[in-house]
Amino acid sequence: MLDDIKAVAFDIDGTLYPSSSLYVRLLPYIIKHLRFYLHYNKVRRQMHRTAPLPDFYEYQARLFAESKGCSVSEAKKIIKKVAYDGLKPYFQRIKPFKYVTETFKALHKNGYKVALLSDFPPQQKGEIWGLIPYCDLILGTEQLGALKPSKYPFGIMANALELESSQILYVGNSIKFDVEGAANAGMKTALIISKLKRIFSKKAKKADILFSNYRQFLNIVL
Repeated sequence: MLDDIKAVAFDIDGTLYPSSSLYVRLLPYIIKHLRFYLHYNKVRRQMHRTAPLPDFYEYQARLFAESKGCSVSEAKKIIKKVAYDGLKPYFQRIKPFKYVTETFKALHKNGYKVALLSDFPPQQKGEIWGLIPYCDLILGTEQLGALKPSKYPFGIMANALELESSQILYVGNSIKFDVEGAANAGMKTALIISKLKRIFSKKAKKADILFSNYRQFLNIVL
């Protein structure tokens, strides 16, 4: 199944680090900005269902402005301040899953192209835990104009890697956004999922590979 794979691409949030580590740290921040997130989460749900846009940030701001009752320019400033810039310091305290660095090194050493494709700006994570030197491509879906599970950002990534979609293995933690989105674009998929969730999740079987830690993932791929 993996004989034709020439690139491995990864989601970031919840895939390279445990979501729980971030949520625990973010709780006071979210409570402080609760009214913002009530509007913003509503907007993001709609953005996940929106076709590719020539200006993602403009449309996102318009939806937020309508929901909150403010101007579009004010909406852009608020989103940048709270959702983008405001979260940067929190990622400096987050550690990736065990064996993530070893996995990137091994894939790079064994001739695979390595990519990141995230719904939130990758640069928000700073140096991305030292993984940048092992990456051939780093993309944010917002800058491409459409969030996952749209096939569009996956197609852009495949073109940028100069590969067929079937030659790419996409790794994520969301069945709906990562697994189904990448599979609909013609890619192989891998889902990081706890052993307990694996037992109770019927949809997890949609992924070609299921794994609980990166040492296990690396053994499967290599």
